[in-house]
Amino acid sequence: MVFQDATDSLNPRHNAFDSIAEPLRRLGKLRGDALAARVEELAHLTGLPDHLLSRYPHQLSGGQKARVGIARAIALDPKFLILDEPTAALDVSIQAVVLNLLADLRARLGMTYLFVSHDLNVVRLLCDHVIVMQDGQIVEQGPTVSVMDAPQHPYTRDLLQSAPKPPAAPGGADTPAKAAE
Repeated sequence: MVFQDATDSLNPRHNAFDSIAEPLRRLGKLRGDALAARVEELAHLTGLPDHLLSRYPHQLSGGQKARVGIARAIALDPKFLILDEPTAALDVSIQAVVLNLLADLRARLGMTYLFVSHDLNVVRLLCDHVIVMQDGQIVEQGPTVSVMDAPQHPYTRDLLQSAPKPPAAPGGADTPAKAAE
């Protein structure tokens, strides 16, 4: 699982290496060189430079902490990953980087995501299927394009009307802009 606030989900006494390694030690039973190699592979997959693996959470940026949380979540090669508003605590430019990373990882690793979000623009960009809930009850569900373009439930229509409109992507692209962290 990838949590909403990477800062709160990381143990302040563990450096990035140990945070990523923890599920591998506990559930993957990796040790020594095999453990180090897997942590480095996960850091590379998530775009976390090796020199940051020795740093503690307070020494990392929000985007770097998010990458540690993602690397930890994919450490054991899950087929299904829950993401609870993983970009909510990040500024907009870093959100785009993390969303691109998540889209890339989903494609590369063949994972299915359950992506919890209040940001309908993110849902439109990252999700194939959407479920709209009101007061804990499902009020509408279906392919994202269908629900977003032709909502059937009044609550869904209200949500879509109240959501900020995303800026037009350069060149008509339908993916978040690439940004450097």
